[in-house]
Amino acid sequence: MFVDERSYEIARQKHDCPHCKEQLACCHTPPYHVGDGLGWGAEIFFVCLNDSCPIFQKSWQEFEEQYGHAASCRYMLLPNEKKGGPMMVGSKEAFTGSIVDQDKMAETNVRYRREKEARAKLDTCVAAKNLEPVLCLLTDEEANLKSRHRACELLAELNDLECIDPIRAHTFRHTEIGQLANLAISKILRNHNRRECVHCAEIVKAQARICKHCGRENHDQ
Repeated sequence: MFVDERSYEIARQKHDCPHCKEQLACCHTPPYHVGDGLGWGAEIFFVCLNDSCPIFQKSWQEFEEQYGHAASCRYMLLPNEKKGGPMMVGSKEAFTGSIVDQDKMAETNVRYRREKEARAKLDTCVAAKNLEPVLCLLTDEEANLKSRHRACELLAELNDLECIDPIRAHTFRHTEIGQLANLAISKILRNHNRRECVHCAEIVKAQARICKHCGRENHDQ
């Protein structure tokens, strides 16, 4: 899933807990808010995961005495707020599994930027005879589905045999996109009076009986 540039920049920020002075961990916000039900207003926030933090240590006893069940508080800070506050947690493990992987986030954003650039070039790729944005979208399984459908249509219009190897080397998770790409390849091969050798998959003339690459006989398909 794409994380917008704003969230990416926020995730790189450094904040310290005012209670223990340890650096706060950047975590994904829960799917629901335990307060007013209006949500967190952010995809990520900062949490003190230091088990030795004073607020976390003393809150166990306070919850036990006041409410009769095991719970505590961790200090949390929402993005763009100068002051945070306590957040109830039910165990020591709370939020330890939702720490933001910044390396993965960076990879995701690089992928998204590449997809965005490819989408922007679709309108002019045929006139420019530019196969790159079409292949980028077709071989990106996370790309926008509507854009991938359009890339399939433009693939046939580009009519470039150079598209075949990259597409054949790709494993399509989306069956329909794979089928449409294959249909486009079939059309391109017909336009160039070519076909793929059934033995070695190299491109040969449609009327060739013997493949010039592997030397084996190709029967009519």
